[in-house]
Amino acid sequence: MSKTTRMPGLKFSLGYTIFYLTLMVLVPLSSLFFRTATLSKSQWLEILSSERTIAAIRLSMSASLISALINAALGFLIAWVLVRYKFPGKGLMDMLIDLPFALPTAVVGITLADLYAPNGWFGQYLSKFGIQAAYSPLGIVLALMVIGLPFVVRTVEPVLKEIDSETEEAAACLGATPWQVFRKVVFPPVFPALITGTTLSFARAIGEYGSVVFISGNMPFKTEVAPLLIMTKLEQFDYTGASAISVIMLSISLVLFLSISWFQSHRQKRMGNG
Repeated sequence: MSKTTRMPGLKFSLGYTIFYLTLMVLVPLSSLFFRTATLSKSQWLEILSSERTIAAIRLSMSASLISALINAALGFLIAWVLVRYKFPGKGLMDMLIDLPFALPTAVVGITLADLYAPNGWFGQYLSKFGIQAAYSPLGIVLALMVIGLPFVVRTVEPVLKEIDSETEEAAACLGATPWQVFRKVVFPPVFPALITGTTLSFARAIGEYGSVVFISGNMPFKTEVAPLLIMTKLEQFDYTGASAISVIMLSISLVLFLSISWFQSHRQKRMGNG
């Protein structure tokens, strides 16, 4: 008797999945693109060539990139510590990594604004060195680091757990230095996961609103990021302008996610052929 590979309820599960994705994802995104499809080329240029729009998108992209790169280094280090070492409070530290996922982002923003304000716990010491964290681009980077760090840690951590310690021991027995073991044995399998986590952190950061709105100061041309500008245009009933900027930010995110998918697929094919 041959075994069947089809799980029961496949048609129902598949139909529900397609219905859910269509209703909750495809329809809202499609309506956004349809709304901006009526814009002429001159209208697009007018909206996107605005100095305020350019400044907001530039700040969003630069702050997101800086925070993602910092998270790549810190996230890898934290994942390494959680996987390779045992110490008191490890469970608590592991739980705190996921805290930004559970907390409302507005709570994160209010907390950071309070801590890094000129009279805050951290801000009062930074101000002595002439460093203003709150209501500045630095504050935006700090907020984006908080909400993006878990993506890197949780992406890298499983890969580190799968690395066979016997391979590292064999390389060390053959005379490899600790740095050579890390560079030749540990880092290559972790690198794709690190790239994925960093890209996810970047994609999450460019659309962040809640944690940024309180610590940025929302000053046009200085600390106004693209999501804040979109909200401003909505409050001014400029739905066309808000939709146009949203499409640009959404397109960037889609390109990033498609790049991740292509990178992972290409790597799996290459490993399969190898």
